Amino acid sequence: MTLSIRAKLFLTLLLACLLVVVGTHAFVRWSIEQGLIELADARESERINAIAERLIAVYADSGSWEPLRADKSLWIAALLGRDPKDRLARGDPRRGHLPPWVRRVLNDAGAWPPTWALERGRERPAPLELRLILLDGAGAVVYGRSSLLPGTRRYPLQLDGQPIGSLAILPGPPLAELPDLEFQSRQGSRLWIIAAGMLLISAVLAYPLAQRVVRPVRRIQEATRRLAAGDFTARVSVHGGDEIARLGRDLNVLAATLEGNEQARRRWVADIAHELRTPIALLLAELEALQDGVRPLDRAAVDVLHADVLRLNRLVGDLHELSVTDLGALSYRLTETDLREVLQTDLDAFRPRFQAAGLSLALQDRAPTPLLLSADPDRLSQAFRNLFGNSLQYTDPGGGLTVTLGRSGERVTLDFQDTAPGCPPESLPRLCDRLYRVEESRSRHTGGSGLGLAIVKNVVEAHGGTISAAAAPAGGLWIHIELPA
Repeated sequence: MTLSIRAKLFLTLLLACLLVVVGTHAFVRWSIEQGLIELADARESERINAIAERLIAVYADSGSWEPLRADKSLWIAALLGRDPKDRLARGDPRRGHLPPWVRRVLNDAGAWPPTWALERGRERPAPLELRLILLDGAGAVVYGRSSLLPGTRRYPLQLDGQPIGSLAILPGPPLAELPDLEFQSRQGSRLWIIAAGMLLISAVLAYPLAQRVVRPVRRIQEATRRLAAGDFTARVSVHGGDEIARLGRDLNVLAATLEGNEQARRRWVADIAHELRTPIALLLAELEALQDGVRPLDRAAVDVLHADVLRLNRLVGDLHELSVTDLGALSYRLTETDLREVLQTDLDAFRPRFQAAGLSLALQDRAPTPLLLSADPDRLSQAFRNLFGNSLQYTDPGGGLTVTLGRSGERVTLDFQDTAPGCPPESLPRLCDRLYRVEESRSRHTGGSGLGLAIVKNVVEAHGGTISAAAAPAGGLWIHIELPA
């Protein structure tokens, strides 16, 4: 059987309360027992001292233990605190106020202490008086049995500083008095009742507490199910700052990220559909015009169709390149690469095209030699060629592109600055977005696919670098790239 987290939490709290209650019960019971034992020891010492004083008084009257040895009633009277001259005669009416064992002892002619007193169980242990043995000054037994002396505690008896004997007490239970035992029994029963009541109260309090703790977990569970079902608007109501609250906040961040990604995916699909629809619509219109005889099927018409197919092919190729760069490090083969060599090769390849378009292409090398990076040279070349092609397409004749290579600490910097036309300031943060184009100032004829800078951004970030766009001092666009050296 699988327990819910609420049941587990409830049982955990209940078990903790049970351990606390049982531990408290055991400690309180031990404390009460120790207190009773200490009280009984103190009371026992007081009674033994009182009995010793009475025995000393009996000894002082006669100068020996012989009167006490000859009369058991005198011994019992001394033990009970009666007048030492009181012989506890059988007809004395005060005998009815004495402990029940006195009559039995007076009628028992056996040895002291009586055998029946030694055979009592723990429930009704022998009282203190029946566990005392009197010894004279020489150590001889006056009242008691010599065989019981081992293991006894001795209390010396002195008269005017002279030893006249001693009292020996037989070992017994810590609590020998019936009222003490009854008190201990009653307190033990009450403690168990109190423990049961406290446990019941703990259970009553633990259940709503477990529900309160589990409630945010259920909200997180519900939000997770909605996210798994595709509802990325799901959020968790978060209160407090504990671990569950932090988990809820993390889940909200995850939901917001998924929602943003889903919106970006939908925009991406819509943008791709829009970008593909335009060249396909143009191509379809040309073909329908040829079919209807509106336009003659000559070489000029074929050239127009061919140009439309090339634009469509270029767009599909850019989409493929962007999807490849989106794969990140999985499709990158990092090797020790000389950045200067890669950049110079691409620059030499584009120089004739720039010259044919009436544009200049210059490199300002301010970096130390050599300039080595852990990079994929093919991907870097792809990024550089996109930047060169972008400037070649959008820069007015008579202008040009200047590439500056430098180094700042542990970073390699590349700056691509071309001439007019430039970009509006509000468009600069979005230049690297997919399919984003500044139609008013950067488009030429049908314009590019709007994917070139997005591909460059993917390549740069895959190498651990950063890219940003700004207005160039010469009136064009300034692309600043930093890569880890």
